[in-house]
Amino acid sequence: MSFALVPFTVDRAALVAGWVRSADEADMWCSRAEHPFPAEVVAGWSTQDDVAAYLLVDGDRPVAYGEVWSDDEEDEAELARLLVAPGERGRGVGRVLTRALAARAGFDDVFLRVRPDNAAALASYRGAGFADVAAELQDEWNAPQPRPYTWLRWTGMP
Repeated sequence: MSFALVPFTVDRAALVAGWVRSADEADMWCSRAEHPFPAEVVAGWSTQDDVAAYLLVDGDRPVAYGEVWSDDEEDEAELARLLVAPGERGRGVGRVLTRALAARAGFDDVFLRVRPDNAAALASYRGAGFADVAAELQDEWNAPQPRPYTWLRWTGMP
């Protein structure tokens, strides 16, 4: 496998949207329970301020999608909306994507959040070098959220 992180382009929005296999999976991925998932939503995300969207490619074949949300004011970034193509899941692609995005973020503090019931994503992120944020901070950061998340911080390569 020869992985590279490349900038996402909106002409790939339908491809990424098509990786979502159910409304439950869409909800787990981005808190939008829609299926089929609208390509225009994915396209719109990549044009938002402070959002850098990427594809992970294996050769020239897209295998995963993810975003870096930069917060210059707080001097930190959050990784968001990470999704691996269905045929690539369970092969370590999520760990590769997560590490590449964390390295690309350009901040010492890089966070991500995931639903606590998303065991596969939690295992992938922890295997990529993320660790749980202290419980007190998780409580504080979850207070304004519509649902509770497990918050993780980049600690470097495991």
